Amino acid sequence: MPINDTLNAFVDHGHIEVQTTTEGPLAGLTFALKDFFDLANVPTGAGSPEWLATHPVPTKSTPIVDRLLNAGAKLVGKTHTDELAWSLNGENAHYGTPINPAAPGRIPGGSSSGSAAATAGALVDFAIGSDTGGSVRLPASYCGVYGIRTTHGRIPLDGAVPLAPSYDTVGWFARTPQLMVEVGKVLLDKARAPRRVKKVLIASDLFGAVDEKVRNLLQPSVDRIKALVGASEEVDVASGELNAWRNTFRVVQSEEAWAAQGEWIKATQPKLGPGVKERFAAAAVLDPAEIAAAQAIRKTIVERVLSLLTADTVMLLPTAPGIAPLRNTPDATLDVFRARAIELLCVSGHAGTPQVSLPVARLDDCPIGLSIMGARDCDEDILQLAVELGEAQA
Repeated sequence: MPINDTLNAFVDHGHIEVQTTTEGPLAGLTFALKDFFDLANVPTGAGSPEWLATHPVPTKSTPIVDRLLNAGAKLVGKTHTDELAWSLNGENAHYGTPINPAAPGRIPGGSSSGSAAATAGALVDFAIGSDTGGSVRLPASYCGVYGIRTTHGRIPLDGAVPLAPSYDTVGWFARTPQLMVEVGKVLLDKARAPRRVKKVLIASDLFGAVDEKVRNLLQPSVDRIKALVGASEEVDVASGELNAWRNTFRVVQSEEAWAAQGEWIKATQPKLGPGVKERFAAAAVLDPAEIAAAQAIRKTIVERVLSLLTADTVMLLPTAPGIAPLRNTPDATLDVFRARAIELLCVSGHAGTPQVSLPVARLDDCPIGLSIMGARDCDEDILQLAVELGEAQA
């Protein structure tokens, strides 16, 4: 039976049901797929009417779909994404803004906006997104659900539209940490049993970058995780260089985005929406010297983050600087908030580490997320810690 999409979460060309088996670890569960991933015999739109019109219908699905279907889950449709996935707001100039079920007057966050909304609104049990600069983690925080950015390269991205390949990852949303774990068992390459976390790092400078109200609301969950693990330590992650880390992300992402999509943009001349248009225009004229300098800085960032995150250590940080902005917030105001968000979100992006956002608090009756970041390939460990926190809070 077709989904009753009251949230504008699903794309019109992606209303389809696919199920290959009713047996497996995900049997009886439904999921949605961000319209950035290929599904056999269904168009991929990538949030762009011109992309939809200029690309052939794929003949094979991305491997993650096959893994989920083979595990017994049913695919019930494809979901909206921000245009070419280059936004964090969830507002698409061509297709509108999915409703944030947890805060209907506010944006859902992007670019995996439709997947987050469909999950938060219980239209599906879980949903697939992609995360380059925060496109799963931020909407998870805004919509009050769990969402993970996986270790870079751990889940194949074949059949996905590229944005910035050295940052692009697969992620997913669910309403319970237990389901996050079960999906991970199916999707993660070389999935294993979780290992015990032995130490928690509190990212003092990242907590210092958010409003005091947010810090205070997240603190009880921070304390619970510290109690669960035992050993903890406060660390200054970026040594006052968060702005530089954000700018480095901007430059490297922009260079990769233009390399991935520049030829198509020049040939097609798509009518890009606000924000996306300006970012691609700036990417087209980046100074090679600036790119080289940013790539060098990124190497030092990676070394710093990986030096902190050993296999049995996790880091806690705010997912977002605050609650979801109101719908139709002026672009200039959104740009400031977006910059603050990227300072938090770029850390795991640079380092290729996994990060899960947990819906632990509410401010002004809107969700706010706390994140657990782990070392590379420690996805299972941070998901299990999310389960343990949920049990401790129950």
